[in-house]
Amino acid sequence: MQRLSESEFRDVVKNTPLVSIDLIIENADGEILLGWRNNHPAKGYWFVPGGRIQKGEQFKDAFRRIVKAETGITFQLKDSDFLGIYEHIYPNENYRGDSSFGTHYIVIAYRIKVKDIPENIPDEQHQEYWWATIDEILEDSNVHQNTKNYFNGLQSFSE
Repeated sequence: MQRLSESEFRDVVKNTPLVSIDLIIENADGEILLGWRNNHPAKGYWFVPGGRIQKGEQFKDAFRRIVKAETGITFQLKDSDFLGIYEHIYPNENYRGDSSFGTHYIVIAYRIKVKDIPENIPDEQHQEYWWATIDEILEDSNVHQNTKNYFNGLQSFSE
């Protein structure tokens, strides 16, 4: 895959939507994994793990890469549940942390049920992790609204 230069990537973020995958990771107790964001946009909020799809990357490969990078586990797309397509629009926030242009994501959300994940979760994107109930997610002002939107109107994901 060809990597964009910093200026090319800046122009893409400034002028086009990005496509990403968000992971709603649920443990056996029905709790959802959230990470405290290190990076913009949404820096300084609890957020579900996820990441951008790269040009030329097959969707199933992007899914596997993002799950592994964000959680340290290997998980296949076929073993997850599609939740829907969402939009995350940050009018004055981007990966650079400046307010001169915003970011627009088209987000494809999937639920993953896990028994457990490694204790040492990768920390490039998040500095700490929290297994939260849906009620805690909806009530905590430090959970980003884009994450809360996955759970509005739900009491649990249990089938």
